[in-house]
Amino acid sequence: MQEFSLLLNPTITSFKNRVQAQTKPQRLRVYFLVLLGLAFWVGIFIIFYRILVYFQSTEYVGDILIKKLLSMIFLTFFSFLVFSNIITAFSTYFLSDDLNLIVASPVSLSSIYFSRFVETVINSSWMVLGFGLPVFLAYGVVHNSSIFYYIYLILLLFLFLLIPAGLGIILTMFLVQVFPARRTQDVLFLLSIFFIAAIYLLFRFLQPEKLVDPESFNSLMEYFAALRTPDSTFLPSYWATESLFPVLRGESGDSIFYFLLIFSSGLASMVVGNWVSNWIYYSGWTKAQEAKKARITQMGFFDRTVNFITSPFHSSFKAIMSKDIKTFFRDTTQWSQLLLLGALVVVYLYNFSVLPLDRSPIPSFFLQNIFSFLNLGLAGFVLSALAVRFVFPAVSLEGKAYWLVKTSPISTHRMLWSKFWTSLLPILVLSEFLIILSNTFLKVTDFMMILTTVTIFFMSFGIVGLGVGIGAIYPRFQAENVAKIATGFGGIVYMIICMGFIGAVVILEANPVYIIFMAQLRKMAIPPLKWTWIIFSFCLAISLNIMAFYLPMKLGIKKLETMEV
Repeated sequence: MQEFSLLLNPTITSFKNRVQAQTKPQRLRVYFLVLLGLAFWVGIFIIFYRILVYFQSTEYVGDILIKKLLSMIFLTFFSFLVFSNIITAFSTYFLSDDLNLIVASPVSLSSIYFSRFVETVINSSWMVLGFGLPVFLAYGVVHNSSIFYYIYLILLLFLFLLIPAGLGIILTMFLVQVFPARRTQDVLFLLSIFFIAAIYLLFRFLQPEKLVDPESFNSLMEYFAALRTPDSTFLPSYWATESLFPVLRGESGDSIFYFLLIFSSGLASMVVGNWVSNWIYYSGWTKAQEAKKARITQMGFFDRTVNFITSPFHSSFKAIMSKDIKTFFRDTTQWSQLLLLGALVVVYLYNFSVLPLDRSPIPSFFLQNIFSFLNLGLAGFVLSALAVRFVFPAVSLEGKAYWLVKTSPISTHRMLWSKFWTSLLPILVLSEFLIILSNTFLKVTDFMMILTTVTIFFMSFGIVGLGVGIGAIYPRFQAENVAKIATGFGGIVYMIICMGFIGAVVILEANPVYIIFMAQLRKMAIPPLKWTWIIFSFCLAISLNIMAFYLPMKLGIKKLETMEV
């Protein structure tokens, strides 16, 4: 126990020192982040509160839908937490800079394992847990639950987090042990494949298309039975749902039984992980120290492709862009995650392909175009999630070598704008691909196709500009792991501002689109006054997009120019 506390002490002391050494501007920054976080919490709470109230008002199937949604939430959390813990464990157990000293120190391997287990759980789970709490709070408010529900919820979530953490750490240790010769590249490649399979299985478990297609069942009773059918009785997400839902409603049920299942499974995952670490950790850690090889960037075809992409730009832009592209593909922890992007895109588009719009009681013409407009916001959120991982760290990836860029004959202005153009092209291509293909599945009108493709075009500039600009305002040149860059203060600020920007654009266009759409549907002319409002709203949306990419870039340049290196 003494060794365990000793290993955790540097992390705790470092956190205390950072808090105590904060200057007034840094405290103001924390207060600003807290306010943004609270605003985001309130938004999530309101959305789920309204959904749950609507479900509760639905006769016969209201409680079933509420429980099904809770099961989906737990299943989604569990799937992403397993993968998040795998990636985080790879860093905390094998790639951290302080491991050379810790492994050589006279402490037991069990102490190293449990101290790193705590770090892994915190680093991989805090964001999912933080943004998930408003959802569970909405459940409690809608059902008028007692204080016991909230105490029980905190304890249940704590134990629930131990299971994906233990599974992720165990799988990481086996992967590092089995695939040492191929180094990090092949390990992360395999992890990506596992995640693709997990995403596919997750959506097959949920089968969301059946919930909106009662005609796929022979009778109403079969439909109710399908809604009541659990996803899988062997999944911890099912245990958590069955344990929490009776407490939510003030009933007894089998809460204690499923709570004990989660409790025992969480502790068992820690114990088994300790056994595995005592067995293979040392050999796996030794093999993980092998150097990486850059195979792709040594190909002549790759050089010619990079030169072709950067040829339209000035030589100073071209130099930075070529460096960033080659660095990206040399870092296997970066480019191998493109497979995750592929899985995300496939699942995203698959949802549109299985929507039974032609069997809905609402006219399909109406639904197709409504979904197309809502898809604009969804695509924006997908792009922002991608940008916080790949675009936001663009400046921080210069790392300790940033002084070379700072002292080079390339100005900060050109350096930052070169990173903007390097990031913009893939985001722009992906955004148009998502919108055009999903609209094709929905069979939308020409007006909606043009509107959404043009809007996402301008929105991509804002998403990338916010990412590069805020990343320059809050750089983390000392970050040990690329994945940690996006989890800092700047990453959270970027996600909140970016989602606010996307929501604002969608809101500004919602009313004009509704006016035009209803005029087309009813075959009526639009009055001049409404045309004035439509033009004003679209101009305001375009102005917001321009401000979203220009102002952060300007502030980022100013911050980097005044920064002492």
